[in-house]
Amino acid sequence: MFKSKFRKSIAVGTIATALLLAACGDDESAGKKEVSAENGKPVKITFWDENAGPQRTPIWEELISRFEEENPMIDVEYVGLPKDSAKSKMDAAIAADDTPDLASVQTSWLPEFSIREALLPLDDYFAESELNGLINEGALNFNKEIVADKKLYGIPYTQNLDILWVRKDWFEEKGVKIPETWDEFYAAAEAMTDKANNRYGYTIRGGAGGSFQIQRMMYAYNGFEDYLTEDGKATINDQKNVEFIEKYLSLYEDYTPKSDITNGYKEMIAGFDTGVVAMVQHNIGSFGEHKEALEESQFQAIPLPKSENGNYVAEGGNTIGISIFNGTDNPDEAWKFAEFLNSAASQSFWNEQVGQIPTNSDVLKEDWIKNSPHIQTAFEVYDDPNTVLYKPPFYLPEYRSILDGTVDAGIQSVMSGKASAQEFLDEWAGAMEAAEAKYSEHFGK
Repeated sequence: MFKSKFRKSIAVGTIATALLLAACGDDESAGKKEVSAENGKPVKITFWDENAGPQRTPIWEELISRFEEENPMIDVEYVGLPKDSAKSKMDAAIAADDTPDLASVQTSWLPEFSIREALLPLDDYFAESELNGLINEGALNFNKEIVADKKLYGIPYTQNLDILWVRKDWFEEKGVKIPETWDEFYAAAEAMTDKANNRYGYTIRGGAGGSFQIQRMMYAYNGFEDYLTEDGKATINDQKNVEFIEKYLSLYEDYTPKSDITNGYKEMIAGFDTGVVAMVQHNIGSFGEHKEALEESQFQAIPLPKSENGNYVAEGGNTIGISIFNGTDNPDEAWKFAEFLNSAASQSFWNEQVGQIPTNSDVLKEDWIKNSPHIQTAFEVYDDPNTVLYKPPFYLPEYRSILDGTVDAGIQSVMSGKASAQEFLDEWAGAMEAAEAKYSEHFGK
């Protein structure tokens, strides 16, 4: 059975190097499939966006407009799903056998969706495509490795990295050092708090989605490479993590807004962008929102502090891809759109505005990559030979439901004083271990 032991060579790998080494196809027409209209009318396909909103929806709409102009016999219907409910809506669509033709799908959803036979394998399409040799090979292999049948169910169009966003101008005004270590991080959270002026040093995502961020912070701190050991035991409730959770969540109310206990993504980012908090832990993908609210000289992306071992630790497989659903009546047309979205021009347009890392090697040659400090921060982490990429057990069908349910609720319990850090982490670890045992029983070691 596939375990959580992870090496960079089989996952995302060295981003700048791996992508720049990818070769272009020799035949420009390779992989381009001819599609035909039905009864002389355009074929209609439906595309679901798993993170719709005022910042990203217009990007997709522009790409769809470009695609339809190039392909007048294919109409694309865009359906935007709010980030916090996208997974549940796709689950319901799969259960009802009423899925879209294709969608933007998070990597961690692939194992469950593939076990439910909801997705169309893309191996043959990709093998014949002009994209073959351009998309980050490590990311593609990762997507195949985490699913039970080792097939390709998603073509990653973007890669992310969790970092700290800091109000650079505030730090300069107060003469506080921008943190590089965990001790400096906690000291900065305290030093930058000025409750009299409604300023806080940090913000904790206690509401929906908080599980992802606390997990990535926790592993950055503990330096672990394994999420589950070979004997099926979780590292979640290790004493290093108990230590981290106790100190990290003790920031609540003293150095963070009281509303943090229920704040989700929007509220957390708004706190940073409207001048309430000095630091926020998110990812490079919120660059577009910060840029709209602040001058670029006011904010800065910095890596999460190194572990006590002196190395960066990041989550492997932090990508989003385009997947085609098994129920589509128009797989060729759906693939043509998926191929278009992963072209250099489309990936460049999407990633530049959102602020994330493209997976198409041709895009890395563009000036905006070289001139984006937050992208260079991501390369600093990914290209460091000592960086460890830990891998959560995406292959467990219950993985996401445990995070969305058990872990999100557990964070709030600790913040409100209803549970200890040890109790919270024991419950989290127990849920993962039970899911692992169930998976092993069905699929073997």
